Amino acid sequence: MTAAGRGRRPATVLSGVVAAAATPLLIRGLRARPPGGASRWSRTNHAGHPISLLEGPGYVLGAGVGAAAGSLLAPGAGPALLAASGSGAAGLLDDLAGDSTNKGLRGHLGALRRGRVTTGALKIAALAATGLASAALTDRRDHRALGPATLLGGAVIAGSANLANLLDLRPGRALKASVLAGIPLALAGERAAAAAVGAALGALPADLARETMLGDTGANAAGALIGSALVARTGLGGRAVALAALTALTLASERVSFTQVIESTPVLREIDSWGRR
Repeated sequence: MTAAGRGRRPATVLSGVVAAAATPLLIRGLRARPPGGASRWSRTNHAGHPISLLEGPGYVLGAGVGAAAGSLLAPGAGPALLAASGSGAAGLLDDLAGDSTNKGLRGHLGALRRGRVTTGALKIAALAATGLASAALTDRRDHRALGPATLLGGAVIAGSANLANLLDLRPGRALKASVLAGIPLALAGERAAAAAVGAALGALPADLARETMLGDTGANAAGALIGSALVARTGLGGRAVALAALTALTLASERVSFTQVIESTPVLREIDSWGRR
């Protein structure tokens, strides 16, 4: 086994532990001194309660610190850092400058056909660019030729970022999904997944308490990290299957309420409600 191979698993563990420890500290620090003032980051949640969006930037920073920490033991954090920062920045644009006039993929693309560029459309483009760049970095790092598999990988990362955002409708939901999806990939040695899981566990208490929420910033970053880890573990066929599943779920979200499906399924309902105050 090479030195990089020997260091991969300890680097993954270190990434998760550091992300879990750093994320709540960063969120508390941002809330204590919110950039631009607290009102800029305050929103009303589904229950009508005021809630802070600063969990999102805290999540991005915490996951990034975790992924970077793993580089002390093994190189290769570039794809994870790019996935988290690029998708987080795309989400931040929509969090701070977006409006609710057009919702969903169909709404933003419909506005684009009418000649109106929404922040949601800009976010979609930014997620696509980030996903492609992250997939290319992954394939180059792993000595794979850039080609159709890279294009599919970019779409998987962007689709994962979007799906996580679609799940961020109730306290803890997107974070729990990130943990459940990320654990198998982290156990396989994927640092991006370990950083996603660690940051999610660090952010979960305040999210479940309805004090903070991921917003597009954090949800996009969480999904992109899971997507980045998935891309690192798959080739052309695996990426095609993952993209087909993500596309099906995204299209289904335009017609079916994920919340209604979850609440009508006993097992999903129990997982979804766990820990909420």
